[in-house]
Order: sequence, then structure tokens, then C-alpha cells
Amino acid sequence: MEWLTDYKIPVGKTAKAVFDWMNDNLGGVFDAISTGLEAMINGILWLLQTPHPFVIIALFVALTWFLQKNWKVCLGVVIGFLFILNQGYWEETTESLTLILSACVVCMGLGVPVGIAAAHRPKLYRVMVPILDLMQTLPTFVYLIPAIVFFGLGMVPGLIATVIFVLPAPIRLTHLGVSSTPQALLEAATAFGATPKQRLWKVEMPYAFPQIMAGLNQTIMLSLSMVVIAALVGANGLGVPVVRALNSVNTALGFESGFIIVVVAILLDRMLRVSR
Repeated sequence: MEWLTDYKIPVGKTAKAVFDWMNDNLGGVFDAISTGLEAMINGILWLLQTPHPFVIIALFVALTWFLQKNWKVCLGVVIGFLFILNQGYWEETTESLTLILSACVVCMGLGVPVGIAAAHRPKLYRVMVPILDLMQTLPTFVYLIPAIVFFGLGMVPGLIATVIFVLPAPIRLTHLGVSSTPQALLEAATAFGATPKQRLWKVEMPYAFPQIMAGLNQTIMLSLSMVVIAALVGANGLGVPVVRALNSVNTALGFESGFIIVVVAILLDRMLRVSR
């Protein structure tokens, strides 16, 4: 087998050469991206940490009532946030929510338009499928390496790694929702004189709305699963105590912070669940 390994395909060397070239020639672009993302992160963090925790809880309850119209879900949200306050993890929770909300803004802002374009152009989607598969199956730790190289340590590289891992979900689900619009509805809209833009906004988007909301839900859940990994590159949040517990073999701290992550995941899932 030596004859086969002697002519190794230079996958790693090629990737390193590409990243080195990007780092040398696109430094200004990465600095601008980092500045913009950092400003967004700081803004969201300020909105979550400046008011009293009870004010933020009240806003989340109001949002839950607006979305669900169910007092039991609202009560569950109140109990969940009070439990977080009781355990002393409010600051870490707001930091993780900042990462999650930032990832939602970027992923939905990119994923929905790309998913719509892919639904209208089947050839484009066929080209995108292997790229989306690669983004979801490549170990997430691999994303941290170029993120550190291009953006240093902190919340921004954690957000970049999260976006790369999460972005395929809203693209796929938006594509699924738009492409599954019944042909009869589209033909009826066309018969009544609807333009392509009107068909998109008045027929395809309303029909695909449950799938788009499912994409938002998946974006939030997958982003939450990245908080621990993001902590490895200096991102603040609930991942920090988990990593600290792992390094010190602290069972109590590990289960305590891990359970808080579970509570946050349940709260966000119940808030954004779309009834069919």
C-alpha cells in the first residue's frame, strides 16, 4: 500500500495555502466583518443585560403569548427564567442568547433568500447540496481553526463557526417550503395576473411560512448546541462553566450549567413552536 500513500492528495496543504492567501489578501474584509458582527453582538448584549432581569422576562413572556396564545407555555417560560435566576446563571444565559440571536439574524438573513433562489433554480440547488452536506458533516472543531486565524479570539469567531454549521438548516427548510407550493396555487395566481414577485410574497411565502419557522427553530437549537464549542475560542456564555467543569472534573458545576442549557433550549423551543 506504500505506492498509494506515497502520492497523497494534498488536501490539507491546499486548504492551508487557501487560508494563508485569504489571510494575507483579505485582511481588510475580515476586519470589516469582525467590526460589524462585534457591534451587533454588543448591541444585543446591551439590550439583554441593561434592563432588570424581570423586564427581560416580561418581554419574553409577552413574545410567547403573541406567538402561542397559551398561558401554560407563558407560565413555563416564567418558571424557566426564574430557575435560571435562582441558579445564578443570568449573565451567562444572556451572553448565550446574544450568540444565538446573532446567529439567527445572520443565518435567516442569508438562508431564506438563498433557499428561495434554490427553490426557483433546481440546478443551483443540485450544486449546493454537496456544499451544504460538507458544512453540516465537517467536524465543528475544524471551523474554529480558520475562525481563529481570521478573527482572533472572542465572540466573533464563535459566531462565525456557529453560522457555518447552522446555515444549511434554514436554506434546506426554506427550499423545501417554497418548492412544495402546490402548482395549482401558482397557476391560479398567474391566471389572475400575479407577477413573479406577487406570486412569491402572496402565495409561496405564506405557504412556506411553517417550514421557514421550522428553519428558525432549528437555527436556534443548533446555535445553542454550539455554545460549548464556541467557549473554546473565547466566546462567553453557558459554555464557559461547562468547559471549566470539564477541565476541573467538577461534576456539580458540569450538571448545573448543563441543565441550564437544557432549560434554555426547552424555553426557546416552546416559544417558537409552530402548530400545524
